[in-house]
Amino acid sequence: MRLHDRVFLLLGGTGGIGKALVEPLVRAGARVIIASRHPEKLEHREGVSLAHLDLAAPDLDQQLDRLGDAYPDIDGVIHCAGQNRFASLGNMAVSDLDAQIAVNLRSAMIVARHFAPRFERAGQGALVFVGSTFGSIGFPGYTAYCASKFGLRGFTEALRRELADTPVQVVYVAPRATATDMNPEAVNELNRALGNAMDAPEAVASQILAAMENDDRRRFLGWPEKLFVVINGILPRIVDKAMLKQLPVIRRFLNPGVLS
Repeated sequence: MRLHDRVFLLLGGTGGIGKALVEPLVRAGARVIIASRHPEKLEHREGVSLAHLDLAAPDLDQQLDRLGDAYPDIDGVIHCAGQNRFASLGNMAVSDLDAQIAVNLRSAMIVARHFAPRFERAGQGALVFVGSTFGSIGFPGYTAYCASKFGLRGFTEALRRELADTPVQVVYVAPRATATDMNPEAVNELNRALGNAMDAPEAVASQILAAMENDDRRRFLGWPEKLFVVINGILPRIVDKAMLKQLPVIRRFLNPGVLS
């Protein structure tokens, strides 16, 4: 996938991974449109435009129509927006569940629904979705997040196959734990207690761009996480047993904590 002279709509551009994507995209010669609920709070810089978009809003499709009219030259979308909450299912309000499904899954589907036909008519376009290792491995305390990310992985797989005979590229990248402000200290402590490695946002951004430039259909990040994804898909009981051993440690940190 060519990055030079492309116009990318970046969703989640105010978060750790999204922020880390902006500079290398601009250096590669792309123009970036960062869409946010509060674009007025973002810094203006060369090569970057700011737009309003609320991914959780009921009228997201109408907002995308207005955004598309304002920026008709968009030929790529990078969806790395996400919401999360580290808590047991019983400690999550219905609004917590709704927010994660709305931002992590529903918005990706509506964004693709808007741009895929447009890119197909234009003869080129790219839809890049940032998922998670937890889109392939269920993890205690992340029930709603895992559900939304499992859904995102399935959606992108089906969409890629649906668009296989078109010029529209669909890319799915699944990072492992990443050191961003999205994580409360309890999650950071849990990762340290379990010995889980955490990648810097810049390292994840570099892998996302590499996946795009190499025309990868999907890319999973981190070792041994990539191995666990394969094992979980073939022999989930092995992962069940490993998780059971970790559960006493996980329960020590499992308390309501908002991630957004």
